[in-house]
Amino acid sequence: MQCLFPKTLNPQFFLRSFNNTRSKAFTVRSMSSGSRMFQLKVDPLTGNSEWVVIEEDEASGDATKQLLANTSYLDMFNDTRRNKAYREAIEKTITKPCHVLDIGAGTGLLSMMAARAMDHGDSAESSGSKGMVTACESYLPMVKLMRKVLHANGMHRKIRIINKRSDELEVGVDMPSRADVLVSEILDSELLGEGLIPTLQHAHDQLLVDNPKTVPYRATVYGQLVESTDLWKLHDLYNTEKEVLDEIRLVPEGMDSAICVKRQQFSMHCDALEEDIKLLSEPFKVFDFDFWRRPDSHRVTKLSVQATDTGAVHAIISWWSLQLDEKGTIFYSTAPKWISCPSSVEGFNSSISWSQNWCDHWKQCVWFIPKKGLSLLKDEEVSLLAVHTDTSISYEMKTLSQNLELEQSELSAQKYQITLLPEKIALYSDVNWRCSMLKAIKNAMKQKTPSLCVVVDDSIFLAVALAHLAKGSHVLSLFPGLQEKGALYLQAVATANGYSKDHVEVQKMSELLTSQSSLEKIDLLVGEPFYYGNNSVLPWQNLRFWKDRSLLDSILSEGAVIMPCKGLFKACAMSLPDLWHSHQCLQHVEGFDHSVVNSTLGACGGSPPGQENPTLPFSVWQCGKSKKMSDIVTIMEFNFLKTISPCSGKAKVEFITHGKCHGFVLWIEWVMDAEESIVLSTGPEQRYWKQGVKLLKEPVAVGSHRSATTDCHSADIETSFDPSTGDLIVEYAFL
Repeated sequence: MQCLFPKTLNPQFFLRSFNNTRSKAFTVRSMSSGSRMFQLKVDPLTGNSEWVVIEEDEASGDATKQLLANTSYLDMFNDTRRNKAYREAIEKTITKPCHVLDIGAGTGLLSMMAARAMDHGDSAESSGSKGMVTACESYLPMVKLMRKVLHANGMHRKIRIINKRSDELEVGVDMPSRADVLVSEILDSELLGEGLIPTLQHAHDQLLVDNPKTVPYRATVYGQLVESTDLWKLHDLYNTEKEVLDEIRLVPEGMDSAICVKRQQFSMHCDALEEDIKLLSEPFKVFDFDFWRRPDSHRVTKLSVQATDTGAVHAIISWWSLQLDEKGTIFYSTAPKWISCPSSVEGFNSSISWSQNWCDHWKQCVWFIPKKGLSLLKDEEVSLLAVHTDTSISYEMKTLSQNLELEQSELSAQKYQITLLPEKIALYSDVNWRCSMLKAIKNAMKQKTPSLCVVVDDSIFLAVALAHLAKGSHVLSLFPGLQEKGALYLQAVATANGYSKDHVEVQKMSELLTSQSSLEKIDLLVGEPFYYGNNSVLPWQNLRFWKDRSLLDSILSEGAVIMPCKGLFKACAMSLPDLWHSHQCLQHVEGFDHSVVNSTLGACGGSPPGQENPTLPFSVWQCGKSKKMSDIVTIMEFNFLKTISPCSGKAKVEFITHGKCHGFVLWIEWVMDAEESIVLSTGPEQRYWKQGVKLLKEPVAVGSHRSATTDCHSADIETSFDPSTGDLIVEYAFL
């Protein structure tokens, strides 16, 4: 893996994960130099962060193991298609001693493949840098892991490890000469997001010989026009909100860009949406990227795409294929399952086997079409403009003059424009969710007319709804993530939502604690809970709401209404074969022993006694095959009417069907009112949240009590929450 950071403490690229930060106590943001690493430590219950220095001898600690377990390394090494394709291409490309450079070496798998290929190649003796492999890896914990892997395979004398970014390497200092062959795997789901282009540019300018050999040889990006109601709801709040009958307008008429998603590609398991996707075109080629020559930083291509069916284009789904060898006999693709015949796309050899196993380290990408989509008739042609920069690919389906007008319109809205994740956009347009939230607010106001209402989190829906409904109340939003941008937004949408601009204001927590200590008390305190920028978190990290409520305890009025008033911690045993296999322990990967990485990467199976697999955040509905093996149980409750405190719980899980259990799925249901009549779930049947998944060390055969087999019929599951760290421990025992 290649991580490109500027030479300051402000990293621009992140470690491999679905273009998101998977975090627990640490975010996946770091930078390394020499024998030390700077790592961003984040407290999940306060949002406070600090850079800490980790020396080389500290890089194998528990925090680093948790961080590595949150990455996609295991999933990548369990991708047998990927591993086999790279091995075959390296063996075809490297047939004699030469100097090989591996950029983003990870555990050294590609480096070892290259060294072995030279051993099996021509018998000509190596001299100087011939027969040498230089493994460049910038991430210090992975460098330490690579050293263990190389020693375990007797390859430590054949491969030289350089703990630097590739753009810091110097010939004559780090490398004796320019390399003859480049092997690399610095690709994300969009292809360019890990810095592929600047990495290749520097390598060709400074590190490689003229006309080098490379593995991969070429990458090609493909796209396809689709209609999908599910995808449309993920980005077009302006039009979907029109179908909602309440009086709240988060995106008023004439302000259609007030709330939007970022203009970027979003990685997603599109196979999970296949039933909702209508294909409106054949796949079309967008860009080729040649690894064997210096790439351009910016290109524009105009495509003419013919509609194969009538419909509204809601999105472009894209993927890429790798041609790993020069002759074009070895390929790898991230295409969705409906691309079943590679020969249907120009350049593919139909004789190649393209089995498609579920994997999480690479997905497809989705580019949302602005507004409600472009209506097409069958056989109609649409002009598509594709643009790539150093790190991304974007699309337009308009003329250049219209694009300029769009940019000016967006520029005028930048002062108050809020960008949200697609899942949050879809949630805010969900009729049932909005109805439940508004009903909870109205019920709370019936108990007592609030003098002061406080939105403790970043919920713009609750802030607007309270300002609209609580006419005689003073409304404060803390907006810890949105801050000034949120204040400008509330002012901009005031008229459309029937409240005056001075009716609602934004304050920081510290300001509220200081200013309200001698003034009016809080009568109504609410949250979704939702914290802006807190992406891909475990469900209990939204218990920051409880922490914030506790900080405000001294200025709550007697009988103040807290909403939600309770959190129910839920669990369900599930069959998750695809997810489990993608995280199973490693033995030999294409002939190289990787068992030494299992403990550090949190692999399922083979872990030492007493060492549990970490609980990781996943959208279960996107995790391949899944099946509920038990009823849903409540393990413990979080009582938000009281200040935050340690808590624990235990429940018995009864299995309701026969099969293999691969883990427990965990989530929180938010109880909005004291009568528990309004409960909002974030469980696996919901698509707008991530759940926590505790994978088992080994799959367990289970069955109901009515089964005549000797399978396990139940399991005890215990949890404990520590508010000082934000950690939640999950333990289980099968019975």
